[in-house]
Amino acid sequence: MTTAPPVAPATAAAPSTIHRWTPVSRTASSALAALLLVLAFAPLVFTPEVTAKLTTLFVLVIIAAMWNALAGYAGLVSVGQQGFIGLGAYGVFLFVDRGVNPFVAVVLSALLAGALAVPTSLLAFRLTGGQFAIGMWAIAEFFRLVVVNTPSLGGGSGRSLTDLSATDPAVRQAQVYWLALALMSALLLAVFVLLRSRLGASLEAIRDDPVGAASVGVRVTSAKRLVFVLAAVGGAAAGGLTLANTLRVQPDSIFGVHWSAYMIFMVVIGGLGTFEGPIIGAIVFFLVQDWFGDTGGTWYLIGLGALAIGMTLWMPHGLWGTVARRRDLELLPVGYRVKTPVV
Repeated sequence: MTTAPPVAPATAAAPSTIHRWTPVSRTASSALAALLLVLAFAPLVFTPEVTAKLTTLFVLVIIAAMWNALAGYAGLVSVGQQGFIGLGAYGVFLFVDRGVNPFVAVVLSALLAGALAVPTSLLAFRLTGGQFAIGMWAIAEFFRLVVVNTPSLGGGSGRSLTDLSATDPAVRQAQVYWLALALMSALLLAVFVLLRSRLGASLEAIRDDPVGAASVGVRVTSAKRLVFVLAAVGGAAAGGLTLANTLRVQPDSIFGVHWSAYMIFMVVIGGLGTFEGPIIGAIVFFLVQDWFGDTGGTWYLIGLGALAIGMTLWMPHGLWGTVARRRDLELLPVGYRVKTPVV
């Protein structure tokens, strides 16, 4: 009589692991840090004209990242962030008139705008959806009218930053460039740390279902307010840098709704709700603006709109969003990844 061979005991499957960093993301983060270090030496290599353009790029990256944090993660779609950009620019004059160094004034003006964002949120958060978006536009117009009716700020004709006009142009442009690079790096790091924290997960829950998020203990209003204030600080920093880069601002320009159009365009092109997307969108927009911005006024804006519509229809997740979904790729991960072992 034959006996059946013994059956080997089943081995327990290796448990799935949860992690954030991958070899690719570690390499990408190291490369980004190295790139920022290299960029710090740009004024020593390139002409002031080149560093002025790079400063503009840094401003675009800041406002794109801030609007993406608002809309892409907190679900706060605003078309009034130009209000804080304008406050940041004109706030510099308030500090400069009191003897503060212009570069220090840029930072202080951004912090002042963040402080003003707190009472602003008490009003704005009474609105939701499309009402919030248009309400923010109305608030931005209110800020513009306050500036226009303040003679010490130049009224409707604008004002120049004369405190920097006497500085050697090459030295001034290098200093503005370094300040822009430092502020961009600090603000991107702040957004990155925020999104990787518990608050980041709460924001995504709020974006998808505010009522459901509140039902599980998420402090919805507090979380939104924190992102709103951070976005205000970033927008104001961009406004202050724009003033330092151009040495003059006018209310109709610095408070113009075209800033919101630029933010929306960059985020849609790059990828809403991704950390890398707005950076890529800002680079794309900067190149398009640099190459074609002087070619045709109205037709240039029509082309931008047509490109944004086309991206929305055929690549709704944006350039980076599409690549990330197809390749399961994150260069700067803000969420978690589940790795299931192959049996």
